[in-house]
Amino acid sequence: MSLSFRTLVLTTAAVLLSSCAAMTDADTPAVPVASAAAPYDQLLADVRILSADDMEGRDTGSAGGERARAYIVSRLEALGIAAPPVGRLQPWTAQGRTRAGPRTYNGVNVLGMVQGTRVPDRYIVVTAHYDHVGVNEGQIYNGADDNASGVATLLEIAARLKDAPPEHSVIFVAFDGEEHGLLGAKHFVEAPPVPLSSIAMNLNFDMTARAETDGHLWVTGTYQNPTFRPILEGIPANGTVSLAFGKDTPQDTGENNWVQASDQGPFFTAGVPFLYLGVDYHPDYHRPSDDFERITPAVFISSTELSVSAFRALDRSLDR
Repeated sequence: MSLSFRTLVLTTAAVLLSSCAAMTDADTPAVPVASAAAPYDQLLADVRILSADDMEGRDTGSAGGERARAYIVSRLEALGIAAPPVGRLQPWTAQGRTRAGPRTYNGVNVLGMVQGTRVPDRYIVVTAHYDHVGVNEGQIYNGADDNASGVATLLEIAARLKDAPPEHSVIFVAFDGEEHGLLGAKHFVEAPPVPLSSIAMNLNFDMTARAETDGHLWVTGTYQNPTFRPILEGIPANGTVSLAFGKDTPQDTGENNWVQASDQGPFFTAGVPFLYLGVDYHPDYHRPSDDFERITPAVFISSTELSVSAFRALDRSLDR
């Protein structure tokens, strides 16, 4: 999540050690509670690999960012997720913010597409940013939760769609440059691969792993898009994690309002319906300690199953 929107809140959160769990098909409203590790090996590997030291914090324009991008491309190719007609990569150049002041960045978004079965000319754009803040004062900011977790969630949804195709066409976008001012998302909205009018919604994932802070995967955007809330309210908790709605009303101010806090912001500004799913603050946010080892697998798996179920429910319900 972007540094300018979420400031670090120092709290104490115990990292609970528990086993992973098994999944069943999330295409039904009931959410399966996980109980065995094997089906989630790839999900966890995606986070571990993207947040490893050799990715060097995945800063936009860095060698580590390029390695992360190559990994995401390889995963989409392995899953058989096609590139859209505009191509797999969407390069851009934009001025972004840094701790030292403005700087010009050359970034690259990664795209994939799956055709829908019921309304193929309407699109759900599923997004997560793969960049993080890089290396600062000799310390690597690995960004396991922010946002290797969101990218892993995106890839898990992509994998599920190969087995059970969506009703809407889906564009997957791993954004670059979020940490420097939502740069990749802004470029996508300015130069979309399909008309904005054909996009049913943006579903953005940013920080989906560390739900143990309050037991919630937060859903932001139902205040702006009230028809979405009844679609998701019936999704039950998975393990210790449940959906919670908010961070999007006029009463939510400053860092507690997440409407523009991540890559859904440019979609909202452009009038595209959106939802943002992510966890609340934890002590490792934007710290060198945001490492894979801090993630409790069972909690992340539960959040992922809720994310998949949210996507499926929205896909079934929109454009009826």
